[in-house]
Amino acid sequence: MSFNSKTQIGVTTTVLLLPTPAPYKLYLDDLRTPRSSGWVVVRSFEEFVATIKRLGVPEEISFDHDLGWDEVLNCERKSGYDCAKWLVEQELLVPRFNVHSANPVGAANIRGLLGNYARFREDGADR
Repeated sequence: MSFNSKTQIGVTTTVLLLPTPAPYKLYLDDLRTPRSSGWVVVRSFEEFVATIKRLGVPEEISFDHDLGWDEVLNCERKSGYDCAKWLVEQELLVPRFNVHSANPVGAANIRGLLGNYARFREDGADR
């Protein structure tokens, strides 16, 4: 951490300069592991949200859609699509994403949502 002080008209203001988060790649999957190194792996919606809140928006996300079964609640866990919806609800734009899910409908839904959101943000930037 560092501090930056500035004096204007007899008033000194000190600002705490926080370090910029290091770029990282996020891999969402309940079972599989990435084929290459350098990924932060998360296994659930809750881990996905907590990691982004802690580390900031990743430079890339690789999505699985189906994230398993909750034995305690006897229901499907939140999906990769729920993670993508959370990003949009938080107005977070991921620079790059891919979907490695074996579920073709779920994969198409994630691609469609994030692709449409990226186009919406680009259109808004032009105005």
